[in-house]
Amino acid sequence: MDLRKIIIILGLAGFTVMADNWVVSPILPAIARDIGVSATAAGLLITSYMIPFGLFQLIFGPLADRYGKKQILTFAMFFFTFATALTAMGRGLADLAFYRALTGIFAASVMPISLALIGDLFPLSERQAAIGSFMGISFLGQGISMALGGTIAYWLNWRGVFWVYTVVAAFVTFLFLTTGKKIPSSKNPESQFLTPYLKLLSTGKSLAVYVIVLLEGMFLLGSFSYLGAFIEDNYHYNYLAIGLLMTFFGIAAVIGGRLSGKLAGKYGRKKILLTGLSLAALADLAFILGARQLPLLIAGITMLGLGFMLAHSTLLTMATEFAVQARGAAMSLVAFCFMGGGGIGTAAGGKLLKSVDFMNFYAIYGTALVALVLLALLLVKGQEAVVVGKGEDF
Repeated sequence: MDLRKIIIILGLAGFTVMADNWVVSPILPAIARDIGVSATAAGLLITSYMIPFGLFQLIFGPLADRYGKKQILTFAMFFFTFATALTAMGRGLADLAFYRALTGIFAASVMPISLALIGDLFPLSERQAAIGSFMGISFLGQGISMALGGTIAYWLNWRGVFWVYTVVAAFVTFLFLTTGKKIPSSKNPESQFLTPYLKLLSTGKSLAVYVIVLLEGMFLLGSFSYLGAFIEDNYHYNYLAIGLLMTFFGIAAVIGGRLSGKLAGKYGRKKILLTGLSLAALADLAFILGARQLPLLIAGITMLGLGFMLAHSTLLTMATEFAVQARGAAMSLVAFCFMGGGGIGTAAGGKLLKSVDFMNFYAIYGTALVALVLLALLLVKGQEAVVVGKGEDF
């Protein structure tokens, strides 16, 4: 099967998951108002998605290694569609949180298994470009999601957003059941569940990457989670305007995805990783300095999206080299660290915002991102060249 078609199908699955996942941030004020809770309390809907999303990566990865990546993706997309429809019908914070958790469970399969498939099918010299294209399509969904979510919330209500995503998810599931049958998908019946994780976490090179990914999720994704509420609080824009502004994140992420492979080949992965994390830290600074200054707000949102994609696509490419026979597990651990970190960062941010304003919130998270740049500078070694040795075979 044409590798470009595989990237498109996998990208559409990632597009759907990212659209569903990230749409809550710009419409969080609308959901909170409709169900009668505060925006910080409604942040539970982000956390309740992210934590299962991260946790179940650890289950789906080994399952994909053993039973086939394509097969597990098809199964999970079917139930993701069902859970998204349930979210559209939720009435209170408790049942919405449950439905978001259920959605997160099945969404957990898409990113790590897709990335593992790319690792299986693309040679190392082409891999970061393929990962960048896949991530770019996926986060284009996130970008469009914000504009679409804001538009639907403005003209109709937030429930319509999840009905639209139910239809999109059903279409992607149909693609997996038809055209997607031709996607190569190897099985490893001897694949173990815990052994790959233990080896990955006991190896210094891979452990360093997972630590950085965890902290990236906490402070970069944590910075993003309350951006919609921050814009409403400081700029008093409606949901349509919030969604359109946050689309700059998605556009920048797409651009970053397209550029990351070329930049890593020219300057080395470590420099691109440090540049991405530095841009994210500068984004938080822009939010502080740009309170009620629209150009600085747009610049901050753009830097956050570009910085995220440059850093994260580099970390993902590094992780594809950690294991050959257990690549699903290796990529699942990345997603677990990132989304689990995002859940922790969002939950901690909600508690922090009860005692400080948004300026202080972004000052704290921005400082943490600066510290992460320094930590990455110390921990990441041997990544100046794109072409490295083969991964561990376990």
